[in-house]
Amino acid sequence: MNPALLIVVIVLAAIAALLHVYIFIMESVWWGRPAIWKRFGIGSQGEADTIKPMALNQGFYNLFLAIGVVVGFILLPHPVLQDAGLALIGFATASMLAASLVLVISNPKMLRAAVTQGFFPLLALIAVVILGVTTVTATA
Repeated sequence: MNPALLIVVIVLAAIAALLHVYIFIMESVWWGRPAIWKRFGIGSQGEADTIKPMALNQGFYNLFLAIGVVVGFILLPHPVLQDAGLALIGFATASMLAASLVLVISNPKMLRAAVTQGFFPLLALIAVVILGVTTVTATA
């Protein structure tokens, strides 16, 4: 496995995971703050209160994706589990990217948020694919 490319994967996936932890905090911990729910296009405290259970749930989805990346990192140093770690990082970042696409498709006004949410997962996923292809080619 190319060590330089592996570092690129780790850095990009770590940034993506940290961003998703931050989104979790906004949606699941800080949701009651007007400055937070207004960032999500919510217009009133009543709306925010109504949406709160959904935001909580959505926040945990973001957290679980970040955890997937972290578990992938934990597996990477183990030779037997390295491919599984890379696959888990790939799956988690692909899911993050897919979620950003769903966001912009469902609400085009959220384009900036979708780009923010999907940029680093996209780069990490590309790096994972390149790393996987170069690893398979090198061992063939």
